[in-house]
This record gives sequence, structure tokens and C-alpha cells, in this order.
Amino acid sequence: AAIGFAFDIYVVLVAPLILPAAMREFGVTKPADRNLWVGLLFWIPAMCGGVFGLIGGYLTDLFGRRRILVWSILLYTVSTMLTGFVTSPQQLLVLRCATFVGICVEFVAAVAWLAELFPNPRQREWVLGTTQAFSSLGGILAAATYYLSVTYGKSFPAVHGGHEAWRYTVISGVLPAIPLLIIRPFLPESPI
Repeated sequence: AAIGFAFDIYVVLVAPLILPAAMREFGVTKPADRNLWVGLLFWIPAMCGGVFGLIGGYLTDLFGRRRILVWSILLYTVSTMLTGFVTSPQQLLVLRCATFVGICVEFVAAVAWLAELFPNPRQREWVLGTTQAFSSLGGILAAATYYLSVTYGKSFPAVHGGHEAWRYTVISGVLPAIPLLIIRPFLPESPI
């Protein structure tokens, strides 16, 4: 859960790091066009995530916490991976929306799941507080990954025919999802 929450914030916070380079690569160079796309890429995914986060609460009640966790992580993982291969701002917008939907639904399901797994109030408070504290690491990880991508990207395998740091930074958001997808199906369903 702690790793998941850290990378939820990681994926949200990569946008300010990657958008300038992505817009240049897409040929969006006029200031008015760039400002429009950056605005759309900040607000529309957040709105989609918020709406689907609310729906995610209903879905977790209907289908179970663990099942929704797994499917939301799968959505987040696939859309994050595909984001590294986009060729236009429109594609980036659609995939960022899908990523935010996965993150927000996962976040709601994970908090409900953790709260219900620990019926003892002190233990529940400690678990929720500790795992939420790891969210702060997401920003540090995003900045560090972007730095490493800018510094060493030329020695990484080419992505979409090039060595753009923004693509490596986005795709690296998939890495923690792999063990989470392996582990989470084996975790117990909420007893409630």
C-alpha cells in the first residue's frame, strides 16, 4: 500500500516535469497553443480522476475492494506504459485521463480496504497514517527519476525511436505496479 500510494503521487506529479519537453516534441511551440494544451493536460485528467474516484467508491462496494484494486492498478499500468509511446497531445490527454482514473479508483479502494482490514482503531490509524505518509515520497521519486532520465537517458534503450527523458520518466511509473499486481491478488478481501 505504501509503495502504491507513493507511485500514485509520482504519476500525478510527473506532468510538470514532462509536459514542456513533450509539447516541444509534438511541435506545440506557439505559446498560446502550449498554454492551452498544458492547461487541458492538468485539468481534464484531474476531473476524470475525481469523477471516477467517486464512482470507484460505489464499485468497491459492489465488486469488492481487492478486485477493484487489481483492475484499477491494471488500468493505471497499461495507460502509463502506453503514455511513453504517444505521438500527439491528444493521445497524451486520453492516456493521462485513463491513468488518473486508475489512480483515483485505486486510491479509494485501497483506503477502504486498509481501513476494514484493521478493526482496532489505533492499528487502523497507524496503518492509514503510515501508508499515506509514503505519498510524499512520490514527488521526490518523480524528481529523482526525471533527473536520472535527463542525465543518463542516452544510455537507456530507445523509446519510440529516441531517448527523450520525459518518456523514460513516464514509463518508469510502471515499475512499482508490477510487484503490486503480483502481490495484491493474493491479499485477503475486506472482512466487512
